[in-house]
Amino acid sequence: QVQLVESGGGSVQAGGSLKLSCVAPKFTYSGYCMAWFRQAPGKEREGVAYMYTGRDGIAYADSVKGRFTISYDNAKSTLYLQMSSVKQEDTAMYYCATAPLACPSPPFDRYGYPYWGQGTQVTVSS
Repeated sequence: QVQLVESGGGSVQAGGSLKLSCVAPKFTYSGYCMAWFRQAPGKEREGVAYMYTGRDGIAYADSVKGRFTISYDNAKSTLYLQMSSVKQEDTAMYYCATAPLACPSPPFDRYGYPYWGQGTQVTVSS
């Protein structure tokens, strides 16, 4: 069974920074799509950022563009989400997800990702 393990969540004041990590298994595929999603209480799970490891390609949700950065360390098989200038509306449970070989279409279609982590909570206070 594929397991993704997130960490790095916590409480942070608005305007501050936080870095999330997600340790993934070492896949043998030529490439795979890795993404961060988030879900606030009472809301649908939404895509935040995704990237494809097999080639250049990174995209962000409009709500986080310019503030969040997704990256992947291949040697450590670890996906990161650097969150800066956080806002109260960034408060949510954050999940990492992966799909082998290609990104789903559209890339933020949560049902296109077969593997998920358990989530890490981020709470932004004023």
